Amino acid sequence: MALHTDQIVSTLNNLIETCRDGEKGFKAAAEHVADPHLRILFTDYSRQRAQLAEELQFEIRRLGAEPAESGSLAGKLHQGWIDLKTSITGHDDAEILTECERGEDVAVQQFHEAVQSDLPDVIAQVVRRQASAVQAAHDRISELDKQHNRDHAANGSS
Repeated sequence: MALHTDQIVSTLNNLIETCRDGEKGFKAAAEHVADPHLRILFTDYSRQRAQLAEELQFEIRRLGAEPAESGSLAGKLHQGWIDLKTSITGHDDAEILTECERGEDVAVQQFHEAVQSDLPDVIAQVVRRQASAVQAAHDRISELDKQHNRDHAANGSS
């Protein structure tokens, strides 16, 4: 049974909030990492999440509704990105990567749940494509996190 318009809008607004959390989290990470390659990667992911949110907002408007403003989904904020914002100062790149991966774990879960819902075909295609992009970012960050942790261990760092 297809979702009602208000349920579709709610699902998409949740994904918008997920994307906005990622956008802010990646921006904060980019501002605090030492590695210039990570800075570029995080900046790119921050921009990607802004673009994904804009696409979802467009879909909500196509349904004749208005997307929720950022922060309007109180209680739905994603703890992984909040942890990054509160703990980033003084941490090294490996710790920042770990926090980014935690935030991405939540994003992947949110998108997975949306993909499993009964969205209209056109919107479902958008959400599936975005879910793939979020999964790819998660996998890349996960690999970089493992690599940095291996490097840390090999160098005798704690």
